[in-house]
Amino acid sequence: MSNSHNIEDSCCSSKAQQHTQEHKHTHEDGDEHDHDHGGDPSSLKTYLPALVTLVMLLTGIAFDNVFKVEAFKIIRPYWYILAYLPVGIPVLQEVWETFKAKDFFTEFSLMSIATIGAFAIGEYPEGVTVMLFYTIGELFQMAAVNRAKRNISALLDIRANVAHVFRNGRFETINPEKVAVGENIQIKAGEKIPLDGEMLSEKSSFNTAALTGESKPKTINKGENVLAGMLNLDRVIEIKVTKIFADSALSRILEMVQNATTRKAKTELFIRKFAKIYTPIVFFLALALVIIPFLVLGKDYHFQTWLYRSLVFLVISCPCALVISIPLGYFGGIGAASANGILFKGSNFLDLITKLNTVVMDKTGTLTKGVFKVQKVKSNIDENDFLKLLTSVEAKSTHPIAKAIVSYVDHMDVYPVENILEVAGMGLKATINGKEVLAGNIKLLEKFNIGFDSKIKDIEESIVVLAVDQKYVGYVLIADEIKEDAGDAIQQLHENGVKQVVMLSGDKTSIVKQVAGKLRIDSYFGDLLPEDKVSKLEDIKKDKTKVVAFVGDGINDTPVLAISDIGIAMGAMGSDAAIETADVVIQTDQPSKIATAIKIGKATKNVVIQNIVLAFAVKALVLILGAGGLATMWEAVFADVGVALLAILNAVRIQKMKF
Repeated sequence: MSNSHNIEDSCCSSKAQQHTQEHKHTHEDGDEHDHDHGGDPSSLKTYLPALVTLVMLLTGIAFDNVFKVEAFKIIRPYWYILAYLPVGIPVLQEVWETFKAKDFFTEFSLMSIATIGAFAIGEYPEGVTVMLFYTIGELFQMAAVNRAKRNISALLDIRANVAHVFRNGRFETINPEKVAVGENIQIKAGEKIPLDGEMLSEKSSFNTAALTGESKPKTINKGENVLAGMLNLDRVIEIKVTKIFADSALSRILEMVQNATTRKAKTELFIRKFAKIYTPIVFFLALALVIIPFLVLGKDYHFQTWLYRSLVFLVISCPCALVISIPLGYFGGIGAASANGILFKGSNFLDLITKLNTVVMDKTGTLTKGVFKVQKVKSNIDENDFLKLLTSVEAKSTHPIAKAIVSYVDHMDVYPVENILEVAGMGLKATINGKEVLAGNIKLLEKFNIGFDSKIKDIEESIVVLAVDQKYVGYVLIADEIKEDAGDAIQQLHENGVKQVVMLSGDKTSIVKQVAGKLRIDSYFGDLLPEDKVSKLEDIKKDKTKVVAFVGDGINDTPVLAISDIGIAMGAMGSDAAIETADVVIQTDQPSKIATAIKIGKATKNVVIQNIVLAFAVKALVLILGAGGLATMWEAVFADVGVALLAILNAVRIQKMKF
């Protein structure tokens, strides 16, 4: 952004790049085992081992208890061993891999010891059943995770499969990944834009709903940016590619969500650390359950009875239900948020947003549409010459106000501009035909000691003033609109636990006050430079009881997004720096989605707590029964795999909720 009007302030993008490398949130991967095993949930091969084991187990039980075939007793151990192998071998391989990594106490080793122990004391059906149901639980978990991934991909992976690129004097159809920056591509009416680029054709209408949630078509003119994922509606156009396929806004956002699980919530990290301590404790308690009765009971001690109880104890205490369902709960929350146009970059932010009590918001592009229109031109010189001078300078800027001025004159020929210089938070200085030209806000005139009509200070709306050779020559009045859901957004935030909403803006204090009054915002600050916004947020954060989110959309918001507890970027159409820096991206550009994000965070946390309570309560009960000999291996299977399945189904429920 090369201009800095009184609406918003600029800052260099290097801060955003620095933040990308030195982000305040650490990426704690935690220690975790792979429960997926790389299976394809749509492949019969994935389910075949469990099906083979199930058929053999049921056949063996029928021969044992229904038909009571005498001959079966001879081959009985071998039959159940064969039934065990399809589901047991993959788990035993996991045990071998973890042992090589010097990780001896895992759910894999617990299940292996329990099932092999069951075989050792002749409880063959129980041993097979435990491993079979463990495998079924893994398959359920894999299917649930893949479903969540498909939901996310269906929402975001709307990238075109082909690009028509101009090479060797004609348009060739190739994979978008093979198109280089600077090449020209053609997009026909009804086709998706495959890559980010600059419009070469005069203009066209685009459906941007996939990126912004806005159903109204957007007209983009020559020289403006178009993004991958937009749908070209009305004519054949050409664009010049500005980013490779992997760097497009859409590709980066898709990658953000798919990598969201690398940032773990504190609950998730705690459970993984807990499991690493809990599992060896369980193993030694199970061992004690065999040894201590021998020392206490003496001649009344029956080894096989206490070994069986010990094995039941091992199966019950396996931490699978927690280790599987909690990450799945957070993944479900991320998927549910994506379906609502909200992209969380990690489950840690799902947790943190539930504690949010202070929201600081930018004004332009966040609470207002950021679509400016020239309402009035007041000039002391010829109006055409005034507009030509002003447009010549503003054409060098990408600021929304500058675009509004350029759009107003509709392709007016401009003067060559030299020595252009940005004055941070004020505007631009340039040389046109040997004359010094200043375009920006009133602060710019004051900085260069240029006299002007003091009445323009009383104008509440945004204005852009122009001075030529140290002489004030006029202004244009610019208007912006408040977003339709902005008022509802503030109300919903208060209803969802946010105690204070603050608005920070580079716009005139009079305009900021006007908007704050309409939206019932608690407090506001105007006439702020980028460094002033940072200072204000730091003042708010001095109160350690406050969990603060900052919501913005422009490159000038990146420093404030960086220092907030949760940075929220508005819209995939916002600046790349803001999206990169933010922790949460609101795809639909609606401020009311912030409250939706809080609701999804709270629903996810509730499901995770429910799963923890369910797992511990059932396991504690059955552990006591197992140690006392009142629970068999069948109850143990329910306490482990049954609870895991219930927890998985509860976690999947998040994706079905309406927010």
